[in-house]
Amino acid sequence: MNSFAEVFEAVKQYCMDELNLSEVAKKIWLDHIKPVSLNGNDAIFYCNSEFQKSLIETKYKDLITTAFEQVIGFPVNIRLIVAESEEEMTEQYEPTIQPDIQDDESTDKKAEALDTFETFIVGRSNEFAYAACTSVAKGNSPYNPLFIYGPSGLGKTHLLNAIMHAMHESDPSLKIIYVNGETFANELIEAIHQKKDTSKFHEKYRGADVLLVDDVQFISGRESTQEEFFHTFNNLHSDGKQIVLTSDRPPKDIKILDDRIRTRFESGLIADVSAPDVETRIAIIRRKAEMLDLYIPDDVVEFIANRLKCNIRQLEGAVKKLNALKQLAGSPPSISIVQSVIRDILTDDQPIPVTVEKIMAEVSALYGISVEDMRSSKRSSQISNARKVAIYLVREITQLPLTSIGEEFGNRDHSTIVYSVKTVSQMIAKDPDLRDAVQSIMKTIRDGVGK
Repeated sequence: MNSFAEVFEAVKQYCMDELNLSEVAKKIWLDHIKPVSLNGNDAIFYCNSEFQKSLIETKYKDLITTAFEQVIGFPVNIRLIVAESEEEMTEQYEPTIQPDIQDDESTDKKAEALDTFETFIVGRSNEFAYAACTSVAKGNSPYNPLFIYGPSGLGKTHLLNAIMHAMHESDPSLKIIYVNGETFANELIEAIHQKKDTSKFHEKYRGADVLLVDDVQFISGRESTQEEFFHTFNNLHSDGKQIVLTSDRPPKDIKILDDRIRTRFESGLIADVSAPDVETRIAIIRRKAEMLDLYIPDDVVEFIANRLKCNIRQLEGAVKKLNALKQLAGSPPSISIVQSVIRDILTDDQPIPVTVEKIMAEVSALYGISVEDMRSSKRSSQISNARKVAIYLVREITQLPLTSIGEEFGNRDHSTIVYSVKTVSQMIAKDPDLRDAVQSIMKTIRDGVGK
């Protein structure tokens, strides 16, 4: 990554995606500490007060430390410094990686600036939702409300931010409110219990020209929140104000939701986003890498796209971690490095990538030869057959590009790999013993993944 600020953005995202940090906690605490420098293993941050420092050290330091190690690949020592100003901070600590952000704009807003229609990759899985959002962004859209649903990490938040940026650029005077469903609920609770007065809350939300609500499913099951949202929705809709909502499921599947709210969600246009196809995933990886000025070889791009199939955030996370490893550890993207990166990212329902070494070790044990023999130029019948079977298994299990498989087997050329795969396929069809042996190796390797 090009700055410590970008590294910290990836760390915060990891805390939310993998360590169950709530968005509210992120916005209240982590977004308000300033990344200053990464000096060796010391990650130095500026914070506003002793109270903020004490709370973060007590509640979030271990979480941040774990996330840093996962994102950049080595442990760091978190240091929180209280100073009168950021100028004083930079005088005391000369940063080795200069933060991008020099003003009071929060780091999440800096990241969101990239969430535009121009940076959104359109594919078959999201083209309808994209078209609806661009229509809304132009103003006077018939789609009101627009309800976008789909699993986490597929670009719903990106589309909301794109609408916000496009509408603000077209008309800076518009009052655009962007809020998460959970934040809306928490703000209402704060207004009720702390101030005993919801007039400012009403003024904020019911005075909006555009209301964008991310993860609106979080209002379900909260009676007072649903009541307030119902009246806010009605006021805005009757005044012709645009409302765009996102959720991880369609309105009919949101449990413990008042029917009167559900019917209003369903009264406009409902569009879904689903997992991108492989071509779209490749395009996303290349775009993310281009934005970070990172070169990723085609075979590595294809390897990532074939492994991370369900979540755009995972694709982005893989690219960011590759960039961090290159910037901070000097490790350029390669198949071996990306295997390690993906192993950390994959969820339980996706198999951890099997290393070529593991496959070769299983085959060498079956044939009674060494892994070095398979990589060598030796051509005895036993070694040659073992090599062909190993190549076939690597191709079947890992789906590595043929050129990458050739490199793993002593830099053999593309035609040799194609011939080996074809030969073993034909042999398996004719020889039931070989077929059983190959299937046994496949089962052993796949059953052992993740153990």
